[in-house]
Amino acid sequence: MPQADRLALGLDFGTESVRALLVDLTGQERGAAVTAYPHGQIVDRLPTTGEKLPAEFALQHPGDWLASAGRSVKAALKKAGASADQVIGVGVDFTSCTMLPALADGTPLCLTEQFRGEKYAWPKLWKHHGAVAETERINRLAAERDEPWLPRYGGTIGLEWFFPKIYETLRNAPQAYEATEVWLEAGDWFVWQLVGGSACDLPRSTCQAGYKAMWNAATGYPSREFFRALDRRMEKVVQDKMPGRLLSPGEAAGELTPAAAKQLGLQPGTVVSVGTIDAHAGVPGAGVAEPNTLVMVLGTSSCHMLNAREERMIPGVAGVVEGGILPGMFGYETGQAAVGDAFDWLRRTVGARDFRQLDAAAAAIAPGADGVLAIDWLNGCRTPLMDGRLKGGFFGLALGHEPAHLYRALIEATACGLRWIVELFADAGVPVKKLVATGGLPHHNPLLVQIYADILGKPITVHPAKHGPALGAAILGAMAAGKQATGFSSAAAAVKAMAAPREDIAERRAKIVTPQRAASKAYEQVYRQYRETASWIAGNGQMHHGVTETRRASEFEPRRR
Repeated sequence: MPQADRLALGLDFGTESVRALLVDLTGQERGAAVTAYPHGQIVDRLPTTGEKLPAEFALQHPGDWLASAGRSVKAALKKAGASADQVIGVGVDFTSCTMLPALADGTPLCLTEQFRGEKYAWPKLWKHHGAVAETERINRLAAERDEPWLPRYGGTIGLEWFFPKIYETLRNAPQAYEATEVWLEAGDWFVWQLVGGSACDLPRSTCQAGYKAMWNAATGYPSREFFRALDRRMEKVVQDKMPGRLLSPGEAAGELTPAAAKQLGLQPGTVVSVGTIDAHAGVPGAGVAEPNTLVMVLGTSSCHMLNAREERMIPGVAGVVEGGILPGMFGYETGQAAVGDAFDWLRRTVGARDFRQLDAAAAAIAPGADGVLAIDWLNGCRTPLMDGRLKGGFFGLALGHEPAHLYRALIEATACGLRWIVELFADAGVPVKKLVATGGLPHHNPLLVQIYADILGKPITVHPAKHGPALGAAILGAMAAGKQATGFSSAAAAVKAMAAPREDIAERRAKIVTPQRAASKAYEQVYRQYRETASWIAGNGQMHHGVTETRRASEFEPRRR
């Protein structure tokens, strides 16, 4: 088959839907389709019993992932006018930590008759926040024992992560924990369903394990001694309930089984890459293979990834993993737990039908939102405080303020949170030399990108790909197919060929948003107020579920320019 006819498929599993993207080896989009999950986010009632779920629960139905992926791939092939034999490789990215308990044959525990009505047997979506007490216990014990893995996560692990969710199930539904034969990330489960094989051989992603399950290439997972100290029943959780082999994104996990090929409308034997975290796929998808470039995947939440040559222990960073994003570099992850989610909450709360009116009205308001200040912790604070219990708020409100003031203040708050993250990197000796934005928000909301550039005081490159993570997943699929199929000799070569911006191709031209000097100056005061208010909320235990926790003042002090 001529190389020009060879296609790579990226499957991008988001919070509400899965996107299938077919691209050729120059990165040109040939066909794409999105399919919503029939059950969506399960946040109200358990579908099997109608049981009312606690407010902090967020679950999904595993059957949705396979069925929706099949519909999306077949629709994308049809739009591309392509045949199944043109697809040389499949890449998968997935929200994380979205995880589930399963039997040794891959059956999700929630699909068994015994556990269909047990809410703790269902897959926990990344935004599930039920493991508050469990996370506190893990962090406290790790600090007391001076666990060597804790500094890699900025001294704190998050309640959205892998082991807190396992521990939550053990404490609340021990019978479900005991019946579980395999605990795994949803992305790993999906890839396992595609390539088949026994549980002992299931391909686990070093990306998902490294950032969400405290795994390290040199030392592995936390020790049996740590888990025994946490709860004697978890002493052998890794050995007994986490079988498989660890592989890096871009490595071949295996080939499509006949059953999986039929489900997706592809050819049996098609190579499948090991899965990766959805936001991390945005790095190759944004055409970035060089160090010290912060890739901001801006969507429902925001994840900010940076590759560097050096490893530094940075307070509040969600993880540093060698080769965790691309080979040969240390990959850093930071994030903000509510961005697009927060904007949509505000839109619904003020009764706006869509964002067009809010965007137009907010753009007419001066920097600082006429005195309205927001703290954007509507789903807790990820980086730098790693505390899902924290709550946000609005300050400085008066009767003359309107919904657009709240909206602009909330955008400004997320930008201030991002600046805090950039300063953390710089203070640790890992400078951010370039900023690249990808995901849905940068393309749909130019006001947001301009405010970000103004508050950061740095230009932002908006990558032309509208589906950065899906493109990144496709690139990983091409890498898994190998040099013989693609001609790419390295990860950098694949990224450059398929995603790097190019001025000579209209669809590959990037947009650069530069800061406005007057706005940047005005935002200095806003940023100081943001940091001072954040200090008051977190340092004094306000809006914190009644838990008072005093933090070091140095965690909140803004840097002076």
